[in-house]
Amino acid sequence: MTAIIDYGVGNLFSLKSSFAFIGEEAVVTNDKDIIDKSDRIILPGVGAFGDAAEKLRESGLDKVVKEQAAKGKPILGICLGMQLLFDKSYEYGEHEGLGLIKGSVKPIEDVIDKGLKIPHIGWNGLIFPKNKEKSRIYKYTNEGDCVYFVHSYYAADCEESVTAYAEYSALLTASVENGNVYGTQFHPEKSGEVGLGILKAFCEL
Repeated sequence: MTAIIDYGVGNLFSLKSSFAFIGEEAVVTNDKDIIDKSDRIILPGVGAFGDAAEKLRESGLDKVVKEQAAKGKPILGICLGMQLLFDKSYEYGEHEGLGLIKGSVKPIEDVIDKGLKIPHIGWNGLIFPKNKEKSRIYKYTNEGDCVYFVHSYYAADCEESVTAYAEYSALLTASVENGNVYGTQFHPEKSGEVGLGILKAFCEL
């Protein structure tokens, strides 16, 4: 069973529908006991980093995520949920993250060509690093397969954890991995068959 963490931020029910489509049980919950009994965890998120981090801390679910990560349970952060896995973010100030992946979250406007639209919205092909084995969440995914992004900030200073990039005039972090902790900047639940394959592979970890 997959626990989709409900802390007031995220595209929860489309995620649950995606798991139902691939035949996997998923529950939207903020119950610590249910999360503890789950086989894996999804940390969703949309909106501003600071607000989301504060809601996560106020609910006490930040500690739950860290405890579950320490136990070795597979965790997948999606979009803002991925960004929350990092040490900190520079979105409207400086905010502390969960510290499960080394790096920081910075504005894409600092690295992309001037004149490109922000936020970066749309479909981009995945680019796998040449010096690493393909991540297990890409078991059913090929390089070049397109996934759907909506973001104005990106994960930086995290090359050792990057499992895929997307090009938007610059190479932006598309996904990361640190042991049992995974993150996708894109939305698998909005990425059609490719996204469903990624969720399926995550369920098989």
